[in-house]
Amino acid sequence: MKKYVVLFLLISGISFAQEKDTTLYKWNPSLMTGLNVSQIAFSNWTQGGENSITWTATGDFGLKYKTETWYFKNQLKAAYGRTKQGGNDFITNDNELFLESVISYHIFGWQVDPYFSNTVRTQLTKGFDYSTTPETQIADFFDPGYITQSLGFTYDKLENIQTRLGIAFQEVITSNYTKYSDDPETLNEIEKFKFETGIESVTDANFTLDENLLLKSKLRLFSRFESMDVWDVRWDNTITAKVNSWLNVNFAYLLIYQKDQSPTTQMKQALQLGIVYTIL
Repeated sequence: MKKYVVLFLLISGISFAQEKDTTLYKWNPSLMTGLNVSQIAFSNWTQGGENSITWTATGDFGLKYKTETWYFKNQLKAAYGRTKQGGNDFITNDNELFLESVISYHIFGWQVDPYFSNTVRTQLTKGFDYSTTPETQIADFFDPGYITQSLGFTYDKLENIQTRLGIAFQEVITSNYTKYSDDPETLNEIEKFKFETGIESVTDANFTLDENLLLKSKLRLFSRFESMDVWDVRWDNTITAKVNSWLNVNFAYLLIYQKDQSPTTQMKQALQLGIVYTIL
């Protein structure tokens, strides 16, 4: 009987040893591109309306590396879109570049892992305020540019939610559009660089609502130490309904509150048909 027990334990040990995590100790890249389109056209339409077309091109590149204790996660996202209504010229409706790198260290027995992150957010090209006539340029590539470093703890034990909280250092870089970096208290000087310290919280959530219905959400909060009662908020949500392997219907909702950009809450939502191609 003892021989059978020993044989069973040996077989179990061999089987367990063979079930290795194949994602460890190698880079795992991913790349997804997409084109979202919304269009309406009229011909001899007596109830009013104008022809319009909206398109947005997106790219999402990820690169991950994992060991038994270290975890590296990198993401590069870009989006650029244009809208044309009636006889008007095309205007920009999406214009963003986002880069995030996170490194965390797993300590056995701990519920949270220490991490360090670096994020960069800016525009791909020129940005305009179309509420004025003529339109007014208000931004350009890295004008402004936001760079944030954060050091703290991350919790990723839940299947669909990862969250992190840490002390943050944020740099705002400008060239021509200095309202984002200028200190109003220094009347005789215009600052093109602003350094801020505070607390940053970032939460990522991914849920499968149905077989072909996905929800992706990212909430970022930042508060400066000198004004802890004021928080910058960026809440980015996307619901994707898969029609087939390459065609999606996308609903996007973005909420932003950032006092140095606007004293009021900003909101953007879009419902579009999207063509998605997974390269990696």
